[in-house]
Amino acid sequence: MQQEDIWDADTARRYDTPGTGMFAPEVLGPAVDRLAGLAGGGAALEFAVGTGRVAVPLAERGVPVAGIELSQPMVDRLRTKADETTVPVTVGDMATATAPGTFSLVYLVYNTLSNLLTQDEQIECFRNAARHLGPGGRFVIELWVPELRSLPPGRTATVWQSEPGHIGLDTYDVLHQHVVSHHFHFDGTDRARLFRSPHRYVWPAELDLMARLAGFRLESRHADFGGAEFTAESRSHVSVYRLPDAPGPALTGPPVGSRP
Repeated sequence: MQQEDIWDADTARRYDTPGTGMFAPEVLGPAVDRLAGLAGGGAALEFAVGTGRVAVPLAERGVPVAGIELSQPMVDRLRTKADETTVPVTVGDMATATAPGTFSLVYLVYNTLSNLLTQDEQIECFRNAARHLGPGGRFVIELWVPELRSLPPGRTATVWQSEPGHIGLDTYDVLHQHVVSHHFHFDGTDRARLFRSPHRYVWPAELDLMARLAGFRLESRHADFGGAEFTAESRSHVSVYRLPDAPGPALTGPPVGSRP
């Protein structure tokens, strides 16, 4: 499954669920509040800006917001809410694409880092964030904690959600840290609609090491955007990484993944 094929026009059309799910005020409001505060009066860049779930209300708060997005259909959906002047978007891969300008905040929310399916790509995403930030700039990542404790020995799948109209099932490849999320949606007929997305799961400690390779240090970690304490039982985390206030010497060495 290629990401370009997953985030197609049909998915973009179904993505927005105003007032519910990830668009619910109790989910979206704290995220926008926290990000607006972390921007500190500067400009923000959203990796994988999608249909503008976060970028549009953040721009409405007076924060200059730009985006990078791989899927043109998702950008087309965003354009029904905000024009290019309000939320300019660079179409491309968040690990490599460059948006014009320098930002005080780069953010990547709702587990999207895991859409990059190799460790090398995820490290390059951190490095791309650093390239866009000025001294003291912050990179915010919202990501789920792998739920391997719920995976019984010898099994490769878990049901992580079961509610009227929806069943969520994850299948794991623990050797390669890969998981495929299967969403079965029921509409009262004898047919179900299936949406699948592949991910590479990342432990918080591994994420911190990726950040260090790109020149960041962990500034804070909470269980959610509301500031709840992060514990061993937390199912997700919001991690804030920060660059030094003054640029230090560049790290040199072989590219990621190479051998001497």
